[in-house]
Amino acid sequence: MTLAIFDLDNTLIAGDSDHSWGEFLVHKQLVDADEYRRQNDRFYHEYQAGSLDIDAYLNFALRPLTQHHPERLAELQQEFMLEWIEPLLLTRAQILLDQHRQKGDFLLIITATNSFITRPIAERLGVDDLLATEPECVDGRYTGRVAGTPCFREGKVTRLQQWLIEHPYSLKSSYFYSDSNNDLPLLEQVSHPVVVDPDPHLHAVAKERNWPVISLRD
Repeated sequence: MTLAIFDLDNTLIAGDSDHSWGEFLVHKQLVDADEYRRQNDRFYHEYQAGSLDIDAYLNFALRPLTQHHPERLAELQQEFMLEWIEPLLLTRAQILLDQHRQKGDFLLIITATNSFITRPIAERLGVDDLLATEPECVDGRYTGRVAGTPCFREGKVTRLQQWLIEHPYSLKSSYFYSDSNNDLPLLEQVSHPVVVDPDPHLHAVAKERNWPVISLRD
């Protein structure tokens, strides 16, 4: 069974769910609007430029999860999915997933965005499994810390290698679809790297290495 791996943000959906969650918190007046938006935008630009300090970002991004009871978080999660994520879903992305599914491939999303945000999206897309940055949870409450290795840059490779030890798959004949230069470490590991609506840096690398470049935008 072939492993078909997908980045999520700006690959399978037409936007960044992590940044959108920050905008959602501002919209709901659950954070200091001006300051939170400023930092959210700054971290996103650093991510796009390939210069993100992942530890600093996660300290910022996971803090709001500590401020609400699980029941309230579940309500916010459901509202976010319905009103902010559903409009970002891409018909061509679903067709691509279906093509791999019909071939009998195992569908795996691997994303730097934390699992609180991304697990409902992965379930909505019907993939087989998800590797995401895992927020630490103690006694049913988020702590604001990360459990294990953040699923970012080389951390995606680390997390995937750990996953492969526990699952009957390999990278032989594997695919990985991504839009971001931050995913070069994993793109270099798979048999079939595919670049999707790429940022300028990744587009240049793809042209240099003759990697296929596709678009999933409608």
